[in-house]
Amino acid sequence: MNRFFFFACWLCMLISSPVFLAGHTIKPDTLFIARGTTYRYTVDTPEGQGLVSTVLKAGELLEKWRHKAPDKKYQLLDAAGLDKKNGELRNGDQFLVLSAEGKILKTQLICLKPMALNGWLSLDRKRIATGCTNEIVLSYTAGQRSPDATLKLYIPRGIDMDPENAFVNVIGRGEVTLKDLEKQSVGRIGSLYPYRKVGTFRILKKEQGTELILSHLDLRPLNGADLVLRIGAVHLSRAGKYMFRAVYTTSQPEILTSSGEDTESFELEAVKGIVDFRRLADTSLSYIEKEDTYTRLNFKWTSEKLPERIVIQQSSDQGKTWSAGAAVFSKDMQNAKLWGLKPNQQYLFRLLIPSGENRGFSNTVSFYSGKLDVRRFGVKGNGSQDETASLNLAIDSLSRMGGGTLVFNAGTYLVKTVQLKSNVYLYLEQGAVIKAIKGADAPETTWFSDQKYRSGLSPTDTGPYADPENYMTKQDVGHHYFRNSMFFGERLDNVKIIGQGTITGDGNLVNGDKVMNNAPDNRADKMFTLKLCTNVEIGGIYHAKDLWYDEQRDEPYYIGPKGQKLFDSDHMLKIERSGHFALLATGTDGIHVHDTYFGKNQTSNARDIYDFMGCNRVRAVNIYSKVSSDDIIKPGSDCSLGFTRPASDYKVRNIIGDTNCNLFQIGSETADDITKVCVDNIYVLGANKAGFSISTNDGGRISDIHLNCGHTGPLHSRSKMYRAAAPFFISISNRGRILGAQAARYRFTENGRQREELLIKNVNIGEVNNISLKGIDVQEVYGGSSYNKQRWKAFDGTQSRSTPIVAGYKLPGPEAMEGGLDFKLPNGKHTGYLKNISFEDVHIKVKGGNTFSDAANVPPELGVGQYNASNLKVQPSYGLWARHVNGLNLSNCSFSVEQADGRYVIVLDDVNNAEISLLKTPLGSSDEMLLMKKNSSSISVKE
Repeated sequence: MNRFFFFACWLCMLISSPVFLAGHTIKPDTLFIARGTTYRYTVDTPEGQGLVSTVLKAGELLEKWRHKAPDKKYQLLDAAGLDKKNGELRNGDQFLVLSAEGKILKTQLICLKPMALNGWLSLDRKRIATGCTNEIVLSYTAGQRSPDATLKLYIPRGIDMDPENAFVNVIGRGEVTLKDLEKQSVGRIGSLYPYRKVGTFRILKKEQGTELILSHLDLRPLNGADLVLRIGAVHLSRAGKYMFRAVYTTSQPEILTSSGEDTESFELEAVKGIVDFRRLADTSLSYIEKEDTYTRLNFKWTSEKLPERIVIQQSSDQGKTWSAGAAVFSKDMQNAKLWGLKPNQQYLFRLLIPSGENRGFSNTVSFYSGKLDVRRFGVKGNGSQDETASLNLAIDSLSRMGGGTLVFNAGTYLVKTVQLKSNVYLYLEQGAVIKAIKGADAPETTWFSDQKYRSGLSPTDTGPYADPENYMTKQDVGHHYFRNSMFFGERLDNVKIIGQGTITGDGNLVNGDKVMNNAPDNRADKMFTLKLCTNVEIGGIYHAKDLWYDEQRDEPYYIGPKGQKLFDSDHMLKIERSGHFALLATGTDGIHVHDTYFGKNQTSNARDIYDFMGCNRVRAVNIYSKVSSDDIIKPGSDCSLGFTRPASDYKVRNIIGDTNCNLFQIGSETADDITKVCVDNIYVLGANKAGFSISTNDGGRISDIHLNCGHTGPLHSRSKMYRAAAPFFISISNRGRILGAQAARYRFTENGRQREELLIKNVNIGEVNNISLKGIDVQEVYGGSSYNKQRWKAFDGTQSRSTPIVAGYKLPGPEAMEGGLDFKLPNGKHTGYLKNISFEDVHIKVKGGNTFSDAANVPPELGVGQYNASNLKVQPSYGLWARHVNGLNLSNCSFSVEQADGRYVIVLDDVNNAEISLLKTPLGSSDEMLLMKKNSSSISVKE
């Protein structure tokens, strides 16, 4: 990460009059530079060597000024008067400003002052109308990271702020009223995490305005703005300028306070008239292009008094001439709809108020009435040059216009990291190919020293618990870096990447856990990364048809209105070689991924497809993945933001694919709750782990999960599952990767065998309850994914295979522990029961062939870092194996075998309140081998 980005590197620049700064006066002949230390670790920083000076290098100061004012020349001299181009700045150095001809215009003495590096303060607007009720949104990011930081905001007189009308969002945790800040959840934490509140606040009313003091903030995570403050019901009666200011204080590695000047101040101007005339973007989750999509607009504004008459004027010649647009206004005269624009024209719009106190013109807004060709911004699309800079310029230009759609015509576009922006859509026409090239943005610089974890760490290593405050060690390396991505967006709203073209990593997105050991230009491992965003769409051309699969052609098809098979993938978005993640969405709400074909021409370098970490309101529809090495759909929740976030409200439909892992998985990142997930119509072509997997491993609660219950729409087919090593894997373990977790290694005896495992000592065992699985046919139960390059290899006895599993988790008892059990979990429960698990109309045919001796097997409890069916070895039953369950229902299900099997059909171990009805088993199955009960009660079997 660039030093200028991570730090607010400069404090005060050339000034023409004395300015009061942090208790001292800056004179015109003095240039004050912040001096201090901070922690700053790149992926290459040696362990423990991240303590760095914040003092600028000589070259950095010179480069900044050359960029800021290129019409002049700049020179640094050391105390001896010698030219200084490198090295740290020192007291007594001289900064010279020269004319283009080399004449000295000004000489300033460098003075290093102990201060925190300036942060950035901004408001959502520079001007505001007087006499209106408005809201003001303020954003602030500290210049350097620190735990236990204090932030002071100075709100000018005339702007009334109190705990009721102020809303805060600290490091992206979510907005709450100021009065509720101290009650806001810090996420799921263990007892060793020191923060029990997001922060505390005080409000001081002073003659010159209001001072808001926010204390005990953990500003080590960097998720965009550290604080977003929204002040509602702002009513300014006086025109003029209002100055906002911010100051923060660090606590580590030393106590430093920023200046409150320059980038930490912002001037808001209040004027009469309408100054917030704005175009409203369409934020619907589905891009559906209609005849008037780009020729009609919605506008909004605020005004002091209702004008008797108002006109929206439009210009298509850059403001040379104006005419009245066809518009309909709302009753309050603060909204309007306009239509009748000519396609593919650049427009300006403004309001005209002919009379009254606010007579005159409003500000102007821009709009292009169509999809804007990226080639207009210098993008070539010839497949022979890096287009990143030109494409990012195009996106930024459209963003400053208020948004719009950039179209990629047929061609090949080479990019490193594309910086997405709010309200900007990327539209790929058929034949357009966007390819990744090496040299994407570097992974984030961080506060923590965790060198071994930066390159990936074994899930059973003690690393995740060595520093209970290090949020980066709670998930694998792919999850806790974001910027090393082909497409990146943070704190954005309304982003779409859609169309009929192709996006490929082209072998330049890597997918291994040791990615950070690669050369710096080869550390990109994600295609799309969206962090704390809202309203995101990725996919092909949306339509309402359902996608399904044809076994003979090995191709997806759409179901026509009369049930016909429509083999039309042209309008699908094609994605290939997407690295570790096709999409890593973290803390993002309102996602629609749809009509996407993965691996049509190239299936290498594809690991996870869609990973949703702490995301809500997710829709995944019509997804076909030819083959991948990891999960296709994966809801989860991790600590990568520096806090946990619950996930809820998923509608998943028509997911077809082959994977070396799970087609659908909840887990393994389960640091917070995951609820209300509805999945309909899945077609598992192959899965070397599980077809449908639900696991809680880190203490999160998983509940209300539905398969084929029709909650996403009418069921067009029964779900199907072929070549899955484990059809269903519903489980609990206790890995406990959350902030403040504590683990220790223990030796104990289990089933007569010695084990040595990490056990989590202060995080409750997670919960799984209310799981309903219906209407699915399962055959060819073995690990037969075509990830092994053969599509598909028939079962030959060497591939993995497993019984459908429903397994809770139990800690070893004190009697089994060497030295006894020396801890008690917070809630006192050392067994995690699965609750209310229901199978209805589920039919499974397994390979069989196991001997009678396997019926005596007792699978081990899942240890830390174990969340696969293979960890449970060979089960004593072939139909269903259940352990530590309270509430199990099997209705109208069948279990059959291809070869005779000597195991039980069903084994219930520590299962209570189970009901089995209308169960179908192979002819000739003996009653004694139908059901084995162990330590179970209230078991009902009905014909």
